[in-house]
Amino acid sequence: MRRIATRLTPLALAGGLAALAVPALAQTAAAIPDTIVTGTRVPTPQERVPAAITVLTRRDIEERGYQSLAEALTAVPGFRVAPTGGLGQQTSGFMRGASSRNVLVLLDGVPINDPSDPNGAFNFGNDLLFDVERIEVVRGPASALYGTAAIGGVVNLVTRRAPPDRQFQPYGELAGGTQNTLRGGLGATGTIGAFDYLLSGTSLSTRGFNAMAPRFETNIPERDGFRGAATTARLGWTPLDGTRVEALLRWRENRFGLDSVPQDDPNYTGEDRRWYGQLRGETKLLDGLWTTGLRIAATEDRRRYTNLPDSLSTASTNDYYRGTRTTLDWGNTVRLPDLGALTAGTVAFGVTHTGEEALSASGSSFFRTTVDANQHTTAGWTTLQYRAWDRLDVTAGLRHDAVTGIEGATTWRLGAVLALPEVSSRIRVSGGSGFAAPSLFQRYGVISGFFQGNPDLKPEHSLGWEIGAETDIAAFGIPNFAMPSFTFFQSRVRDLINYNNEFNTLVNVDRARIHGAELGLTLRPSPRLEATAAWTITEAFDEATDRRLPRRPEHVVSITARVVPLPRVVIAPTVLFTGRSPEGAFASYTNTGESVPYARSNPAGTVVNLTASWQAMEKIALFLEARNLGNSRWEPVNGFATPGRSVLVGTRFAL
Repeated sequence: MRRIATRLTPLALAGGLAALAVPALAQTAAAIPDTIVTGTRVPTPQERVPAAITVLTRRDIEERGYQSLAEALTAVPGFRVAPTGGLGQQTSGFMRGASSRNVLVLLDGVPINDPSDPNGAFNFGNDLLFDVERIEVVRGPASALYGTAAIGGVVNLVTRRAPPDRQFQPYGELAGGTQNTLRGGLGATGTIGAFDYLLSGTSLSTRGFNAMAPRFETNIPERDGFRGAATTARLGWTPLDGTRVEALLRWRENRFGLDSVPQDDPNYTGEDRRWYGQLRGETKLLDGLWTTGLRIAATEDRRRYTNLPDSLSTASTNDYYRGTRTTLDWGNTVRLPDLGALTAGTVAFGVTHTGEEALSASGSSFFRTTVDANQHTTAGWTTLQYRAWDRLDVTAGLRHDAVTGIEGATTWRLGAVLALPEVSSRIRVSGGSGFAAPSLFQRYGVISGFFQGNPDLKPEHSLGWEIGAETDIAAFGIPNFAMPSFTFFQSRVRDLINYNNEFNTLVNVDRARIHGAELGLTLRPSPRLEATAAWTITEAFDEATDRRLPRRPEHVVSITARVVPLPRVVIAPTVLFTGRSPEGAFASYTNTGESVPYARSNPAGTVVNLTASWQAMEKIALFLEARNLGNSRWEPVNGFATPGRSVLVGTRFAL
C-alpha cells in the first residue's frame, strides 16, 4: 500500500489554539437520560428492557480512550471485532456468532449499512467518535424493530446533544504521539431561545503500522497509514413544549493504505467517504398521550481502492463502490391507560420505506464484477409494553417487511424482565425471529461469462432465544459490592446465502446453529475502584459440515477497570483475550504465502491497553492513551497483524 503522509491539519491546529486560549472542562455535552431507545423504540430504563444491552457513554469513550467505533466495541460481551489492520482497514463485526452481514448499525436510529458492500455488511473500521455521545449495543434478533440485517443485533450511534442551559459551549481536544499520530477536534453547542445547535469537526492522521503479519517471507515491511476527517452539524427548533423539528448533517472522509495479503503492496490505497443527513419532526397530541413523528434520511457511501504497478507486482486495481440509501419513517407512541395491576403501558407503531441503490465495478479487466441495481422495502411495525405488579415488564413486537421482487418477511419478538428486589436480582427472558434480505450484489452482481447474481434469492431467516439474570451482592457495607450476571443464548439460521457448486451464482443453501453464554462480574470494592470481567463463549457451526463458522472464536474475555488513585486522576486499564478462531476456505496462509483450505485455527491473542486522565484544572484535562503495551502481533484475521505499541498524549477542554 502507499504510505499515507501525516500532517497537522487546520482543524487540529485550531483545536490546539483553542486549548491554549480557553479554559475548559473535559465533560462537555449534556448527558442523555439513562434510558434505552434502541431495544424497544420507546425510551425505557435499561433494567426494564428484555434484551442484553451494553451502553458506552461519553465518559466511557473518553476515560478508556476509544477513538474509533471498532475500538469501542472490542470489550462488549457477545461482540467480536475482526480487523484486517488498523484504522480504515476492513473491520467486520460478529454478534453472537451471526455473520457480519447480520449486524445492523444505526446512526440516531437510522440504518447506515452500505448497500454497495457485496454482502451488505458494515465496516466498523472507519468511524471516529468525537461527535458521539453514547453507543447502544442490543444483542439478539431485533428485526421486529428494525427489519433486515438485525439477526445478530443492533449497534446504535447516538450523536451529541446541546445543553439546554448554555447559549455557547465550545469544546475540543488535541493529541499527538508515536507513529507521527496527530488527532484534533473542535466543536460548539448551545441553546438560544427555541433553537439549539451543534457544530463539530475532527481529524486524525498517523503513519500507522504494517498490517501484514511479520511472519510472511514476502513482508517488506512498510506502513499502512491513515488520514481522516469528519464534521457534524445539527440545528433544532422547539417552538413549544412537546414539538420539535431537527436537522442533522454528518460527513466523513478517510484515506488509508492497504495490503494484499500475502503480498506486501506499497501502492495499494483506499478512500472511503460518507454523507448522511436527516430531517425529523415530532409533536405531542391529546395532552401528551400520543407522540407522532416523521423523519426523512439519506446516506451516500463512496469507496475507491487503487493499486498501481510496482517492483513487486505489475497488477493494477481501480475498484469503485457507491451505495445510497433513503429512508422515510413515520413513528408513533401512545401511552395506554392502567388496567388494574398493569401500568406504564405503551404502544408504538409506524411505517418505514427504504430505497437502496448500488453502483460498483471491481476486479481486473478479465474478471470485472459490476453492480447497477436498486431495491425498495416497505415495512409496518408495532410494539406493546406493560408493567405488571410493579415488577414484571413485558414487551411484544411484530413487523412485516416487503422487499421488491422477493418474498416478504414477518418477524416477531417477545420478552419479559422480572425484578426481584427481595434478593436484588433481575431475570430476563426473550425470544424472536430475524431476517436479512439479500444484498444488491447477491441479487444483481455480474462477472461477464463467469457469474450472475440470483434475483430470486430468499431472505436469510433466524429464530433465537435468550435467558439471563444479574444480582447485586452486598458486602463490607457496600450494597452493590459485586454484580455477577449471565446470559445463555441460542439461535438457528436457515436459508443462508452461499455459492452454488459451480460458483456461477448464489443460492439459499446453508444452515447454522449457534449457542453460547455471556458471563460477567463487576466488583466495586470502593468508590475509587470498579472492575468488570466479561467472558463470552460461542459455539457456531455449519449444520451441513459441522465445521465451526469462520472468525467466531469459542472464547473471548475482556477485563476493564476504572481506578481513581488520586482526586481528579482516573486510570482505565483493559485486557482483551481472544481465543482461537477458524478461517474460511482458502483464507489461511502459510509463512511462504501459500493458501491452505480449512487450515488449523488462528492462534489466540492478548492485547493490553491503558488510558490515564488527569483533571489538571477545573476546565482542562490531560490524558494518555497507550495501546498494545505488550507489542503483540497477534493475527485477529489470518495474515493481518494487530497494530503495534503506540502512545498518544493530549488535552481535552470545554468552556
